[in-house]
Amino acid sequence: MPASPLRSVTLLVAVLLAAVAWAAPPAGAAEPPQPLALDAGWQYRPDPSDAGLAAGWKRGDWEEAWQDVAVPHVFNPTPVDAEFLGTVGWYRLRLTTPATPAGFGWALRFEGVRRRATIWLNGHRIGRNTNPYEAFEVAASGLRAPGRANTLVVRVSNRRSPALREGWWNWGGITRPVSLQPVGTVSWDDVGVLSDTQCDAHGRHCSALARTDGTLVNHSSQTLTPVLSISLRSPKGVVTSRTVTAQPLAPGAARRDGFSVPISGTPELWSPPAPNLYDVDVSVSVDGAVTQLEHRRFGFRFIRVDNGRLFLNGHRLQVRGASIQEDVPGVGAALHDADVEKTVADLKALGANVTRAQYPLGEKLLSRLDEEGILVWSQAPVYHADERLKTLEGRREALDKVRHTVLVARNHPSVMTHSVANELSPYADSMPGTRRFLVTAARITRGLDDTVPASLDLLSYPNIPQQRSFLGFGLLGINSYYGWYHGKPGPQSVARFGDLAPFLRDMKRMYPRQAQMITEFGAEATFKGPAHVKETFAFQARYLDRTLRVVDQTPWLSGAIYWTAREFYVKPRWDGGARRRGIERDALHNKGLISYDGTPKPAFFEARRLFGHTPLYPDG
Repeated sequence: MPASPLRSVTLLVAVLLAAVAWAAPPAGAAEPPQPLALDAGWQYRPDPSDAGLAAGWKRGDWEEAWQDVAVPHVFNPTPVDAEFLGTVGWYRLRLTTPATPAGFGWALRFEGVRRRATIWLNGHRIGRNTNPYEAFEVAASGLRAPGRANTLVVRVSNRRSPALREGWWNWGGITRPVSLQPVGTVSWDDVGVLSDTQCDAHGRHCSALARTDGTLVNHSSQTLTPVLSISLRSPKGVVTSRTVTAQPLAPGAARRDGFSVPISGTPELWSPPAPNLYDVDVSVSVDGAVTQLEHRRFGFRFIRVDNGRLFLNGHRLQVRGASIQEDVPGVGAALHDADVEKTVADLKALGANVTRAQYPLGEKLLSRLDEEGILVWSQAPVYHADERLKTLEGRREALDKVRHTVLVARNHPSVMTHSVANELSPYADSMPGTRRFLVTAARITRGLDDTVPASLDLLSYPNIPQQRSFLGFGLLGINSYYGWYHGKPGPQSVARFGDLAPFLRDMKRMYPRQAQMITEFGAEATFKGPAHVKETFAFQARYLDRTLRVVDQTPWLSGAIYWTAREFYVKPRWDGGARRRGIERDALHNKGLISYDGTPKPAFFEARRLFGHTPLYPDG
């Protein structure tokens, strides 16, 4: 394990939490208090003129009328063109301090706020966050005594630059769950349980150990010696456990720490046909008192790249699936449990064994994909960012997004890779900022999770020489729209579908050691018509069929992911690539196999048929 500490927002949170006064825990104390979900009781107030700060809304004056809402929540679930560049909204909540054992404090955990959040507790600012796809915690400093009421206020701004390249609607609000989390004198932040598994060439004999990794933080004013424990129960009930005494930790210090434990008996591996999950308890204690206890589910699997092929548990992979966006009618990106189930049901109905998103998915959705045996191409939200990567500040921001995405995703067996970016310049070697970012991002990704390959999603223009910047990745994703978009003129045009197969042969020649997959392909479909007319349902079905036929005939590819399962909202007046004249455009991305209202298109049934005929393990 690398000795350097995690360079992530975790350390910033650790410093903030360490500033809180913590009482020493008595020996033999009970388990930590339970987290408290904060989903009900919220109120919302729009602030289109951004007058709330000057008007003192941070106090959350309960004499004023606000709108009752449930969190997760978006400002407006119906996209309006004039709101695309963003606005400001405020949330408030009456929060009663729960019973708090000695030695504990509390932190507020936000699973996601789009785009920027500033948080006040009882009129005092306690934190802020600027990453719209990041889970973050702020110390609940100033929380009143147990049983007393508090006012929590969150100002959210989703204002964005017109130059920002994001391929989805600019939703604003508290888009993921919020909770009150107990924090003891020592915490193990961002603790990951990694699947360090080895299988023979045919996957018949496998061994596994659980490797833990996280940042130990001492929130007290004393030097403390933490004791770290893990217990794993297999689906058949076999228990593996280990307890390790860590080195003493100075007051306010933070240190990366972890250990490994071999799994007892024959490991029950996770895979799409058999998504076996272990029940896992991870705990921290000091002087016999438990300061942190986490329950989770985890799976062991062995993912590797060998000679340009992708393997799972010793079997060569050939995956089929469709990408998703966190976008459901009536709630936008603010998915509740039923919306998570609807998203997973779309993939199951399609027969998909893999999915992808262009930003880190929420914890609940990832956990459901674990349970359903659907692989995930996980991706940091670094998209068409070459201009931003020219600056040191831009590279630091992008690398922080990579770190966060890996730290969240590495606990999920469904995650088959960590992609550091999507559609950067295909001439990365000649762009110093992009090249530096890619080299560093690959190193960071491997340092945080070396159990799956680091990856990169590429624009698929032809006639581009090999880029040394891409060689540090074990897996390359190919975003292919040959025969749909026209692309760049001249030798880099993608207008002809027939150029796809030669392009793939060139990719294999230039990157023989990297596994490769098609991570995007698709065509808009909105009306009935002949198959040779773009944007017809028949064209979409034929395009899907032709692309998958090329994949079938290209044995070194490890699969294909259609873009996307369901339609979603993008920027206003989205053209989509068909170049039909005289058509009034809305903001819907119509490449989905399922319409936004949930109606399957003809291509959905064609995809389901073809996916069902493709074995996950082509070698048997």
